[in-house]
Amino acid sequence: MTRHDPDIMNLLASRPSLHMDAQDGLLFEGVPLQTIASQVGTPCWVTGAGTLRRRTRNLRKAFAERGLNIALHYALKANDHLATLNVLRQEGCGADVVSGGELLRARQAGIAPADMVFSGVGKTDQELALALREGIGQINVESAEEINRLSHIAHQMGLAAPVALRVNPHIDAETHDKISTGRLGDKFGIDWADAALLYQEASALPGIDMRGLATHIGSQILSPAPFKAAYARIAELVTGLRAQGLTVSVVDCGGGLGVRYRDELAPPPAALAGAIAETLGGLDLKLALEPGRWIAAPAGVLLASVIDLKAQREGVSDFVIVDAAMNDLARPSLYGAWHGIIPLAPDIAYAETAPQTVVGPVCESSDVFGKDRLLPAMRPGDTLALLDTGAYGAVMSSTYNSRPLAAQVMIENGQWALVRPRQRVESLWADETLPEWLGSE
Repeated sequence: MTRHDPDIMNLLASRPSLHMDAQDGLLFEGVPLQTIASQVGTPCWVTGAGTLRRRTRNLRKAFAERGLNIALHYALKANDHLATLNVLRQEGCGADVVSGGELLRARQAGIAPADMVFSGVGKTDQELALALREGIGQINVESAEEINRLSHIAHQMGLAAPVALRVNPHIDAETHDKISTGRLGDKFGIDWADAALLYQEASALPGIDMRGLATHIGSQILSPAPFKAAYARIAELVTGLRAQGLTVSVVDCGGGLGVRYRDELAPPPAALAGAIAETLGGLDLKLALEPGRWIAAPAGVLLASVIDLKAQREGVSDFVIVDAAMNDLARPSLYGAWHGIIPLAPDIAYAETAPQTVVGPVCESSDVFGKDRLLPAMRPGDTLALLDTGAYGAVMSSTYNSRPLAAQVMIENGQWALVRPRQRVESLWADETLPEWLGSE
């Protein structure tokens, strides 16, 4: 079946934070994006604080309507700017961190370590010791080897590590292979068949305070069915462990709720709340969730300006070459991800369209943002917005091709502020040194 891309009108209709004004062009939370592009330059990331707040509140409301009091630990890996973290802290979110650096970044944003969960398959001894010193709220342990290392470290420090075992429930999340984490053979979590015995053994280890279980089966999940299947297996495990006389007071339900990028039928948060209520809601547990993409993705756009146009032979889309690239937004080259693209200028937004391929200037054939997109005739200097880049956008940027990191802006209530200036090109080599044998010539 042929899949048709949404046009500009459909993209706008499904994104309440965006509006095309006849005079000011594309508005994001009421702010003209062309004003930001003109004053800050491009490429430039723009984050909408109002969108972050609205989506967090909608998520919390969905669980409240099912009678569930669930702790939200925002997943820093989606978007870790201090401004974003401060907004979400104000909304009552804790943090899900996957490195010592993320732990310290969340603390810098004012999030108490007691409100943090430390996830990840490769925590070093130094990171585990840091988490314990900081008073981390929970460590999601991913292997027997890790629990034994953690026991040794905590015992030496005279502390009790608060632990949940991350269980791999052997559930296919029906998402992209590179962001699926709960199948047999994925590197994450403790194998379903080994979880009960390891929980029992870990409960007797010195320095370990066993609290419960955790699971996370993947990202950008577009059906409640995989969630429900995974949580049903966790509920079965909770019941079995309690029957052995073991304490299970916490279940961390992970994250992964998908969003609409193209034409996906993304489930509402009520669907996730329902899956949790129906499987875990009656077990007298403290429940937690690790949302990242669902909150942050629609809260961001990437602005890029057209450098040049490159005509192609008949039957092949012309190239629109922009100043953003795969080093800025890696998702299209990394996952084949689709992002909507909208011109900022109102005079061309609804003009006649033709297939065009939007590419960046990096010397890689994979530096493509959109192939055969139906866009109006673009002009050098025109500015485009790449939509839904608030998650796994700026946070995954690199300086490949010696391209400085792009500027970042936050908007809220009709105002905007630069929250990270464009990186100076000289800073790219400021910390580099030459070995003595090369001399100073």
